[in-house]
Amino acid sequence: MKYDLVVFGGGTSGVAAAYTASKLGINTLLVEKSDVLGGSITQGLVVPAMKLDDDNINTDFYKSLLEFSKKYDAQHTYIDGNTGWFNYELLKIVFDDMLKSVNCTILFSTTPSKCSLSFSNKLFHLVLKHKLLSLHIETKYIVDATSNGEIFKLLNCKFHNSDFEMQSSSLRFTMEGIKTKDFANWLLKLDKDRNVTTAELFDNYAHVSTAYTWDSNKKWALHPLFTKAIEDGVLEEEDCAYFQLFTIPSMPNAVTFNAPRIILEEDENILDPFVYSRALIQGRERVLRIANFCKKYLKGFENSYISHISDILGVRESYRVKCEYTLSVDDIINPKKFDNIAFASNYPIDIHSNKKNSDKLEFSNSKYYVPIECLISADYDNLYAAGRIISADFQAQAAVRTQINCFSMGEAAAKDIAKKINKN
Repeated sequence: MKYDLVVFGGGTSGVAAAYTASKLGINTLLVEKSDVLGGSITQGLVVPAMKLDDDNINTDFYKSLLEFSKKYDAQHTYIDGNTGWFNYELLKIVFDDMLKSVNCTILFSTTPSKCSLSFSNKLFHLVLKHKLLSLHIETKYIVDATSNGEIFKLLNCKFHNSDFEMQSSSLRFTMEGIKTKDFANWLLKLDKDRNVTTAELFDNYAHVSTAYTWDSNKKWALHPLFTKAIEDGVLEEEDCAYFQLFTIPSMPNAVTFNAPRIILEEDENILDPFVYSRALIQGRERVLRIANFCKKYLKGFENSYISHISDILGVRESYRVKCEYTLSVDDIINPKKFDNIAFASNYPIDIHSNKKNSDKLEFSNSKYYVPIECLISADYDNLYAAGRIISADFQAQAAVRTQINCFSMGEAAAKDIAKKINKN
C-alpha cells in the first residue's frame, strides 16, 4: 500500500496533521497505537486547552475543531473568552467525525516496527504491526507525532537530551455526583482571588476552576484544608504538591483534576518503563486519597465518587528530536523573527518541578515565533516531528508543548508537506 503521507500518533498534533493534509487532498494514513484519537486531550483528560493569543498562525484546524465540537455540545467558552473548554469523552467522537469528513484513512491499535528509506526514490518503507498482522506501507513523507519520537528512533535519527532534564508528570482523574452550584457558592466565599478561583453559572450547573500547590512562597485559600487533611491522616504531604480542578462541558455534576503530581527520586526517569509503571501505581494511590479529601472537606462533594482515572500518565517532557533548527529559551524570552513560521505563541515557560518552591512560570517580552525548521528532521527532509518531541531546548519546550500549539505544529507540518508535493 502506498500513501503520500503517513502520520504516526493520533494525539493533538497528529490529528491536526492528518486532518489538514487530507483536507488539502494528500493521500494520508493516520496510525494510532490505541483505539481512540486525541491522546492527552481525550485519554489523558487534559482539559481545558490553555488559552493563547487569538491572533495566531496555522489555527485552521483548531477553528474546525470548534465547529465540529458544537455539533455534539462538546465545547464551552469560559473565563476571558477561552474557547478551550472541551468534553474529553465527546471529543473522541468529534475527532472521528473530523477525519471521516476529509476521507483520512485511520489504523487503530497499530504500531510501527520497521522503517527504512530508499535513497533512490526517497520512499519510506514501513512495517506496521496490528495485533498479529504485519502491514507493509510505502510513503513519501512521515510526520512523527508519537510523543516519544518512535519513527526517529527506528531511523537512528539524532536526539537532544544529553543533559537530560525532566518535568514532573501527573495522572488526571474525574469525580461525579457533585453539587457544583453548592461547591461554587462555597468556594467563591472562601477564595477571593479571581486569578485562582473562578465560577460562572450556566443553565443547569456552575462552571468552576480552582487550584492549590504545596509551595510555601504562595498564598492559597485552600491551604488550611490541606493542612488539616495531612494532620488527620487523609492526605500525605506529596499528595498536596499540585491540585487543580475544572468543571467539564456537558457533564453538569462532574469535575476533572489536574492532579495528582507524580513525585520521582532524583535519579529516576519517567521514560524508564519500570519507573513509568511504578508512577502509575503511585498516581492511582494518590487519586484515591485526594478523592477522599474532596468528599470530606469540600462543600458539594459529600456524595461524589471517582468516575474516571486517566488511561495514560500525563508526561510533559520526553525525548526531543534534532531538526534543522533548535528553538532556544532566548528565542522565547527575546523573540526572534523567522522567514518560515510554523506557529506563534504567547504561552509562558511553564516548568513543573518535583521539588517544593521550584516551579517556574516565566512570560516572554511579547509574542514569540517558532519556525518550520523546528519540525523538519536534521537527517531527512521528508521526515517531520510534531508535538512534545519538537526540536527545542528544555525551557523552550516547556513553553511550546501545550495543546493548541501542538494543533498548530501538526497543521504547519501538513501544509509544508503539501507545498513540497505540489511543487514536485
